[in-house]
Amino acid sequence: MSAALHELSAVELTGAIRRREVSAREALDAHVARIDAVNGAINAVITEDREGAAALAAAADRLTTSGADLPPLHGLPMTHKDTHNTRGLRTTQGSAIFKDFVPTFDDLIIGRLKKAGVVTTGKTNVPEFAAGSHTFNEVFGTTVNPYDTSRSAGGSSGGVAASIAARIQPLGDGSDMGGSLRIPASFCNVVGYRPSIGVVPSLPTRNGWAWLSRHGLMARDVEDIALGMTAIAGSDPGSPFGYPVTGSFADPLQRDLMGLRIGWSPDLGLGVPVDREVLRVLEGQLQVFTDLGAIVEEAVPDLRDADQVFGTTRAFDFVLGLGELAAKHGDAIKPEIRWNIEQGRKLTAQDLVDAALARTRLDTSVRRYFGRYDVFASPSAQVLPFDAASRYPTSVNGVDFATYLDWMRSACLVSATGLPAVSVPAGFSEGGLPVGLQLAMPHGSDVGLLQVAYAFEQATGWAKRAPAL
Repeated sequence: MSAALHELSAVELTGAIRRREVSAREALDAHVARIDAVNGAINAVITEDREGAAALAAAADRLTTSGADLPPLHGLPMTHKDTHNTRGLRTTQGSAIFKDFVPTFDDLIIGRLKKAGVVTTGKTNVPEFAAGSHTFNEVFGTTVNPYDTSRSAGGSSGGVAASIAARIQPLGDGSDMGGSLRIPASFCNVVGYRPSIGVVPSLPTRNGWAWLSRHGLMARDVEDIALGMTAIAGSDPGSPFGYPVTGSFADPLQRDLMGLRIGWSPDLGLGVPVDREVLRVLEGQLQVFTDLGAIVEEAVPDLRDADQVFGTTRAFDFVLGLGELAAKHGDAIKPEIRWNIEQGRKLTAQDLVDAALARTRLDTSVRRYFGRYDVFASPSAQVLPFDAASRYPTSVNGVDFATYLDWMRSACLVSATGLPAVSVPAGFSEGGLPVGLQLAMPHGSDVGLLQVAYAFEQATGWAKRAPAL
């Protein structure tokens, strides 16, 4: 191979393994060497199983030479987000309460990745119980940004975003309630994709009807996202949600954008404060879509109900999912989580009624918007990667934030719509920090969304700019 193995995409690396140009063991060795070379600087990988991974790679190499059909991610080394349960491999949720917990089962997304041929090598860091978009906890410390190790990598999928940006691995699993795939993708110059509900069932779960949080993928390019989705997408008998996707993730990503109608909003129509440097970068990239034949106008769905929908649903999900744990362990859980749980405890029947009505109004306004436009574009993150020593940003452009969620509002508002969304690399600040563009399309338009993101990616090439670790 002319390129170093750690620089290859998932498509390139699995292809090389299939063609027997590279063995799964060689791919694993390159992955481990990269962890040794750069992880000390970013603290992204926090649990390893090198012996188990070696056995998996050896089994993959035997399968390669057996003549059997090979799965789509055959031989691909991968660490997993530490909120995803991995059978036989420590899964802490970033919490001291679970610092020694070893599950006896795989979450559905992990099981599907393993079935697709992934060589599991370890786990990546998360904020405690995936709360907040800055990756730090009392067990493993802080994960920092490969482009500037004094800055945040985002979260909650910050460990996987940093590992992908640092060329430890090309593809990784994550999850996203209020931006946990999109914000770290924006901070780390990678792609973060949040699917439509039902595309990747979040199983097992206490609440089968939960809709706000999604499991998805991160990668350095859209083609790898599509490859990964061929492995993990699909309905499951344990989920009440159907499989809504139009088309196939194996469909060609090339798409003519001529006449595509894109509505752009710098503030999501609600005066959301966004760092001026972020807007300078993003507004300078809109011409890319115009050059590709799309029609770009400033237009936004009516999102006035989105804050209420997101806030109430998140509070409900937190008290249901973590309320009993917080009651038992109290101050062992970080204050931001305890606050969110308390918001859930305060909910009344009227609050839930009001949120249901608000969600219906929001859905109606979004459907009306997509009667006129094909894509909604907005900032993935309101701020540039911030000081990693901070818990979260407290203001931007002179506007103070009241809670640890307010600086994530550009992503949270889109979460409330339920739409599939992706953050794609869109350039760098004058100081060399990454900026991501958030794209959203109608429910079920996941393949089309990746095609639009791919067209932008191919026209710009921002994702190819590697950090200088």
